[in-house]
Amino acid sequence: MAIARDSNGELEKKLWETAEKLRGPVDPSEYKDFALGLLFLKSMSDSFEARKQELEEKTHDEDSRYYTEDEQERQYILTDKDEYKRENVFYLPEETRWQYFVDNATDPQIGKKIDDAMRAIEEENPRLKGILPKGYSRSSLSDNSSDALEGLINLFADIDMEAGNGDEDEDIFGRIYEYFIKQFAMEGGQKGGEFYTPKSVVELMVEILEPYEGRIFDPFSGSGGMFVQSQKFIKEHGGDTDKISIYGQEIKESTLQISKMNLYLRGLDGNIKQGDSILNDQHKGLEADYIITNPPFNMSEWGKDQIADDDPRFEYGMPPSNNANYAFIQHMIRHLNDTGMAATVMANGAMSAQSKEGQIREEIINNDLLDGVIALPKELFFTTSIPACIFILSKGKKDDKYRDRSGETLFIDARDQYESIDKTQNILNKDNITKIADKIRSYRGEEDSEDYTDEKGFCKKVDIEDIADNRYIITPGRYVGVKEAEGDDEPFEVKMERLSAELRATFEESNELQDQIEENLEVIGF
Repeated sequence: MAIARDSNGELEKKLWETAEKLRGPVDPSEYKDFALGLLFLKSMSDSFEARKQELEEKTHDEDSRYYTEDEQERQYILTDKDEYKRENVFYLPEETRWQYFVDNATDPQIGKKIDDAMRAIEEENPRLKGILPKGYSRSSLSDNSSDALEGLINLFADIDMEAGNGDEDEDIFGRIYEYFIKQFAMEGGQKGGEFYTPKSVVELMVEILEPYEGRIFDPFSGSGGMFVQSQKFIKEHGGDTDKISIYGQEIKESTLQISKMNLYLRGLDGNIKQGDSILNDQHKGLEADYIITNPPFNMSEWGKDQIADDDPRFEYGMPPSNNANYAFIQHMIRHLNDTGMAATVMANGAMSAQSKEGQIREEIINNDLLDGVIALPKELFFTTSIPACIFILSKGKKDDKYRDRSGETLFIDARDQYESIDKTQNILNKDNITKIADKIRSYRGEEDSEDYTDEKGFCKKVDIEDIADNRYIITPGRYVGVKEAEGDDEPFEVKMERLSAELRATFEESNELQDQIEENLEVIGF
């Protein structure tokens, strides 16, 4: 039974029930790390068993080069580590395979067995060194919650991870991570700075950038969802994922481990490093073709006092100490190559903030780096109700392969482009994403796209001079105007005359009603 593929959240519900058993011995924000670590172990085991089964079948296939009637030779083939590694499958010793944990799930020492397995796998596969989580045997977890670990093992036993490898839309890691972040936020437990970008927003940003090849960088890489979605995009469009290089930085060690596991599940290698992107940039020399990211919204106390006055990243101005938005934006600009593009989520305040932030925004616009701004619908994010937008930055507008966009910026008001999935959560559905992405492609003049036209209430192509006239405020609604009601082709003068007549008639009716009331009051003596 592959419950990971259901549409009703059965997997998530069962995970949360199991999480409830870990309350007390495990902090809620850590639970996802334990769950995802086991899920990765299950995935590695499923891939190993699938490859082993494939080799077993080939040794019995007379047309295969692996065919043999010698049982000893057959066993040699089945245990040849190179036969697994050449197919990007991690070789797993006997006591690290999932069936071993199922058989020992009720053992009081199951936590220690899991930790030992993680170490053995790292020893066998050096590229995993330091990535696999440990701590399942710590006293507070193993003494009080062996039932919870047993529950996780039995739950994941029902998930056929290998069956989903052909379904690139099924990001189980991201799905579970997303669910936990949402659940902890709803229960008031989101205090540790977890910022998960909803899948639909990631899909939109990847569609905007179209990262077919080159260096892809996420300076706030989280669980690696940006990279997973980029891989999916490339495969869907017949591209070659070997033509991309992945770079990232993540401040939290446990999240960094999750992101690396997520990439390995997809057969991706990435240069993901730990550290604060602003205060400890781990990719100082990187010039990326694409940056796709979602930094923390309106982050205060970001370390301005630790930044050198001559830091080359902040050539457009030093951001205020109480808001990191334009520190993040300038960090991205610095890491783009001469034709690079970036798509980043930003809090809406970044579009209109004045004082120092306004001055930096003015410099960025006057240097022709702002390619587009998209106002997003409300209630897209799990951990914040702050309204958000997407900034599209580009260093190559003049030399773009489709057309010269010098001095132009596209504004899109997509606040009504959403589908509600419950009372507090919206998503961008496929039609919403397609509408926005297609408009951006036509604005760029891409091949096979329609000729660009402004749409009142939705999008408008604007010159820098017009933005300057609006004090460099870049809220899309200021430029695109108000959408006209569908089917309303009545001339303005005619409409005003009609509405005025209707208003006069309403006033007359009101006066007549008031006179009637006064007459009735007189009749009864008032």
